[in-house]
Amino acid sequence: MRNLFQSLLDYDKKAYFLFLCIFTFLLLYIKKEFIESNIAAFEVLESKGEMGMFNMISTLQYIGIPIVYLFKFTITAFVIWVGCFMFGYKLTYSQLWGIAAVCETIFLVPEFLKISYFFFFIGDPDYFDLRAFSPFSLLQLFDYNTIPDRWIYPLKAISLFEVIYWFLLVHAIRIMSNKKLKISYYIVFSSYVLFFLLWLVFYLIVYK
Repeated sequence: MRNLFQSLLDYDKKAYFLFLCIFTFLLLYIKKEFIESNIAAFEVLESKGEMGMFNMISTLQYIGIPIVYLFKFTITAFVIWVGCFMFGYKLTYSQLWGIAAVCETIFLVPEFLKISYFFFFIGDPDYFDLRAFSPFSLLQLFDYNTIPDRWIYPLKAISLFEVIYWFLLVHAIRIMSNKKLKISYYIVFSSYVLFFLLWLVFYLIVYK
């Protein structure tokens, strides 16, 4: 497992970024063409020729994939770089950017699970059920119809896969730095995890 992780970290960052974009594009296309297209409300709008706005949003979602990834990896790498600096770890920004890209792969899994769930088990999906479904997240412990809208995103964001992402970052930093695992935990939890939780608190405060 360590050798596989090391190989991914050593892989060309541009090529891996392209892989993530293509795979995410395919998952989004499958979700829209085989799941969202079967939602009754969308079928009615399409029959009336009123899908223009939704088609425009879909186009923006496809175009936005590399932009969102670039933004996320840039911010994540910077936050962790600050953490490394505080603990005296000499990892370059480029290395941390690559770590953020490789570890991001874990978030393809819940998208695949979501598509599989609605494709194989839910024959006639509801748009709001599709929007709220987030495998192994805190939101799945609640009925989204009974909680305020401001809590939906934070509860979706805190998931098993997010926690796995934290530990992937820890071990990736450990591998790249070849130093103590304990310090890698300190770096990730005092930088990225803290920033992530503060972002959720900020979201809850400013949500209207």
